[in-house]
Amino acid sequence: MAILSEEQVMLKDAASAWARDRSPIAAYRKLRNSGALQGYDSALFAEIAEMGWAGIVAPEEHGGADFGFMSMGVVLEQLGRTLTPSPLVNSSLAAVIGLRRAGSAAQQQHWLPKIAAGEAVVTIAVDEGAQHNPLAVALKAEKSRGNWLLNGEKRPVLHGMGASAVLVAARTSGAAGDVEGLTLFIVPTNAPKLSKASLAEVEQRGAAIYTFNGVELGADAIVGEVGKAASVLDHMLDCARAGLAAEMLGSASAAFDITLAYLKTRLQFGQLIGSFQALQHRAAALYGELELTRSAVEAALEALDAQSPQARELVSLAKALAGDTFKRVSGEMIQLHGGIGMTDEHDAGLFYKRARVADMSYGSAAYHRERYAALTGY
Repeated sequence: MAILSEEQVMLKDAASAWARDRSPIAAYRKLRNSGALQGYDSALFAEIAEMGWAGIVAPEEHGGADFGFMSMGVVLEQLGRTLTPSPLVNSSLAAVIGLRRAGSAAQQQHWLPKIAAGEAVVTIAVDEGAQHNPLAVALKAEKSRGNWLLNGEKRPVLHGMGASAVLVAARTSGAAGDVEGLTLFIVPTNAPKLSKASLAEVEQRGAAIYTFNGVELGADAIVGEVGKAASVLDHMLDCARAGLAAEMLGSASAAFDITLAYLKTRLQFGQLIGSFQALQHRAAALYGELELTRSAVEAALEALDAQSPQARELVSLAKALAGDTFKRVSGEMIQLHGGIGMTDEHDAGLFYKRARVADMSYGSAAYHRERYAALTGY
């Protein structure tokens, strides 16, 4: 387990208490049952921003704390324990990093303070199909009378229904699959000829389909260099992947704790079911996987903070392990609870669905195993 600074311990305690008191699993269930398309509670996100968590990786001169990736991971892990839906990973982590690395002074001045204050949610739009593949971008941006015209579709756009702007990966040259030719644009989601529709998923968190039908943008919408966005996009996505892995670790840990408590209290034929050796072995195996995942997630966050050249492979290792572990723990949560775990009234199903969607977001475990192998020369 990583050694946290005194400030990070305080941050962890604050996030844990807030999630437990203000955003328990029951709050997520209530939001889900309401059918709200936005996918998160605006009032709760305002509280998150008020506590400074939306600006953890934003620079101080733009209203942030510049407190690093490990600090953001500490918060995301605690919010993951109660399945708290929020746009922190997309907006406060990935979009902030993209704007910090490649945004113009005017773009940073306009967007970063708003993101840090929770006044704007800026999501990112990369994928165009069910399988994550950043280089497969086919959405076109073409020059027309000095402006750019965007045509194409993005799906899923995570938290797209509640976003006020989007960082879009578009192809200004080359073909899908090429490293060169990718360009990032920042687009307000109320731009003319940009439409968004809710995307139905097994768990509803405001994912959307964005359709660009001749969206016209000026040069001031370009983030970074034309045709040279691949490295910026890769870093943005790695930050999102590490943050999401931390959130998944928190969710998997909570699922394990709930299951362990059940094993210690459920009587069957006059005996605690946790007294059976076969179930003890299953619980011990899950605990081992959780500890392994924690090591990988914390190593990835520390590598990002240190700007280590190994950060990319460590992020993929963390996301792959988090995906596998969360799926296994949530599946065992249902199995070990027996029939009650199959009901919608029990929280096991919420963890199970979250594990599937989170695994597929920003690359599944299979995608990241392959990426890890490629990066490490296998």
